[in-house]
Formats: sequence, structure tokens, C-alpha cells
Amino acid sequence: MMAETAEEISRRPEIRKELQRATGEKRPEKVKARGRDKLWFVIQAVLFVACTAAYILISFKLIPLPQTSAGVLQRILRGTALIVIVLAVARAVSIYALGRIEDPSTRFTLQRVMHLVVALVIAAILISIIFVNWYGALAALGIGSIIIGLAVQTPMKSFIAWIYILIRQPYRVGDRIQIADATGDVIDVGYLDTTLWEFGGKYISGDHPSGRLIKFPNEKVLDEIVYNYSWPLFPYIWNEIRFYVAFNADLEFISNTMQKIAEEELGKEMMERVQTFRDLLARTPVDELEVRERPRVIFRVSENTWLEAIVRYLVPPREAGRVKTRLIKKLLAALNTAPDKVMFPAGANR
Repeated sequence: MMAETAEEISRRPEIRKELQRATGEKRPEKVKARGRDKLWFVIQAVLFVACTAAYILISFKLIPLPQTSAGVLQRILRGTALIVIVLAVARAVSIYALGRIEDPSTRFTLQRVMHLVVALVIAAILISIIFVNWYGALAALGIGSIIIGLAVQTPMKSFIAWIYILIRQPYRVGDRIQIADATGDVIDVGYLDTTLWEFGGKYISGDHPSGRLIKFPNEKVLDEIVYNYSWPLFPYIWNEIRFYVAFNADLEFISNTMQKIAEEELGKEMMERVQTFRDLLARTPVDELEVRERPRVIFRVSENTWLEAIVRYLVPPREAGRVKTRLIKKLLAALNTAPDKVMFPAGANR
């Protein structure tokens, strides 16, 4: 099976969205209303005009009606017109705003939220039709809402943060993230909280899962820095392994050996895939940075009077620990075949 090209990968919805966000380019496709939607817009416009015309005729007493009946009919017409406006706005938002969201689950969830908001607004309009003194009722409701709002301030903030997560997507289910002191893979994003499958943590080192679940309120995403290891445009992280060697070691031998072992362990397919994502990344401002698909060996002077021989390579985040373990074993085996060339620290200095 042939590897996907950068052009093929760029057609994925999540990749296309990130490219638009990173480059600022506009989505080429225009969202258009279907014939059925246009028909509903026409019907709603006719209803609104009819209600407005009838309301004006009754207000100017061009239609003779008893005062009580006229007042009731005006409230019904006013409420009907408002409901028509709310439904028209909701349909327009659904078509021209939510219709641009390519992720089906996100689009469906936001549709549900919008339907809930529309239902609450229509319920308030119906109350205004039924009760004459609806201003006082709304005032009382407003005071009650303030009291309730103070009691549920944190849940409401988390709910708003959940909508932010859906729209801006600082992370999604399946991403590996760090937020505050919590690190893990996102396994659920609920209305009020996010659940992580922790890796590392208090009882275990490295990138291995600890077995613990971490739950935090969604509102934290509004106040904390989120580190995402799973950017769709470049789903890799840099990792490195370092050894201490003597200043008079054979640096050419060390460099060639580490380069060869790292390339063999990562594999040609992995490097080709990194090359593909590097080409994709070239369409964004990140292209100004140096991104190598092949491992790189560098040397650095250490503070402990030894040289640091470092091999730096790209790896998928979830494979970082396993790849590093395999590389360390193979690198040590290869370098120890020529101890006189490598000159690892010995004795008390090891």
C-alpha cells in the first residue's frame, strides 16, 4: 500500500481546517441554502409580513374589535412574529454558520445546543403571550436567574468552555495533551469536564500509561496553557538520546554509528511519512523552522568535562518511550563494539 501524499492528506477535514487556521486562507466552498430551506425562508417572511400588517391594522383600529380581544390578538401576533424571527435566525445559523463545520460530531452537538437555546427563547415568548403582566414575570425570573447563576457559576463556565473546545479545538478525543500538571490522552470531552488517560505521573516515569484517569472541569482550558502533542498538521514530536564521550573520542565513528542505527530503527516508511507532513507544513509559517525527516547527530560540550553525543529524531508521541528504549539498547550495543573509539566515562566517572 502506497503512502499518502501531502495533497491527499490535506483533503482530510481536520487537516484542511488546521491549514486554514495556520495560513489564514478561506475555505473555497461556499455554503448554499437548499431549495427546501429557501422555501422555508419565504414562508417565514410571508408570515412575518402578515403578522406585522395585522398588528398595525389592529393598532390603528382599522379592524373593529373589542378592546380585550384586540389586546389578546396583538399579543398573539407579536409573539408569532418574534417566533418566526427566532426560527429564521436559527435556520440561517444552521445553514451558513454550522454548515461550514466539517466535523459531523461537532456540527451535530452544536445543532443540539442551538435547538435548546431556540426552545428556551420560544418558551419565553409563549409566556409573554399567555401572561399579560409578563414584564414583572420576566423581572422575577431575571432575579431568580441571577441567584441560580451564582450557584452554578462554575458549571456554566465549564459548559461555555465546552463550546469553546468544540469550536476552537485546542484538543480533541485521541489527542495527547498537557494542561497544568495533568498529562494524558483525551478519552472524553463532556459538557462539563474532560477525562484523560494519564501517562507518566506520580508513580511512573516516561510516557507509559499510569492506569489513572484524570478529570478536570472544562473551564480550566480558559485559564491554563494547553500543550498538544497531536497537531494534525504535524503529528510528531522531537526526541533525543545523549551519551557522554571523551573529547579525544572518534567523533566521526560515533556520528555515523548513531545516525545509521537511528535510521534503521525508525525505518524508511517512517521517514517518508515525516517528509510528507513536512511538505504539508511548508504551507504554513512554521516552514521557517528547520524540520528534518532524518535523524540528526550533534555534539555539545557538557559542564562535567565530557562531550555530549546527541541523536535527535522525530517520533509519534505515543511511541516515544518504546522507540527510545529500543534505540538505547541498539546504540549501546553498536558503540560498545569499539570502546577505544567511543571512550565512554569509566570507573568512578561513569
